[in-house]
Amino acid sequence: MDKLSNYDISLHSLKLGNNAINLVISQHFFDLFDFNQEFSDPNVNVNINIVKHSSFFELNMDTIGTVILRCDISDDEYEQQIKNSIKILVKFGEEFNDENEEILVLPHGSHSLNIAQFAYEAILLSIPMKRIHPRYLNGHEDKYTELLDKYSLPNDSISNN
Repeated sequence: MDKLSNYDISLHSLKLGNNAINLVISQHFFDLFDFNQEFSDPNVNVNINIVKHSSFFELNMDTIGTVILRCDISDDEYEQQIKNSIKILVKFGEEFNDENEEILVLPHGSHSLNIAQFAYEAILLSIPMKRIHPRYLNGHEDKYTELLDKYSLPNDSISNN
C-alpha cells in the first residue's frame, strides 16, 4: 500500500460545486517524505476547497500554522508562523502532465487525486530562507551583540588605517 494513499481524494464522489476538506499536518506527515528537514514540531492546518465543474476541478489550498526553526544568528529555536495559498486547475487529458505549476492534467479515467505533494510543497515554500528570531527583527540586543561590540574595533580606528 502506498504510504501517501491516506491523502487520496476520490474525484467522482465529490458533488458539483464547493467541497471542503480540512487536514491537520504534524510531524507524522513529514515522516512520509524522504528529505532533510530543517524545522521541527510542525502544526499546520490545511484547508482545501475543491470546486467541481462538469469537466474540470479547481483546487484551492490554504495552509496556516507554525513550525520551530533555528535562528541563523544565534542558533536559538523559535516558533515561526507560516502561511501559503496555492490554486491549481485539474483537468483530464491523454496522459499525466504536471509541467505547468498551475494546471495538472490527469489521464482520462482517473478516479482520485493525491493532495499530499501539494500540501508538502505549500508548507515548505512558506518557510523563510533567512531564519531570524523575532527578537532580532525588533532591534533587540542580547549576549551575542554585546560580545561583538566588546571585541570590535572602534569605527574611527578602522578609518585611520
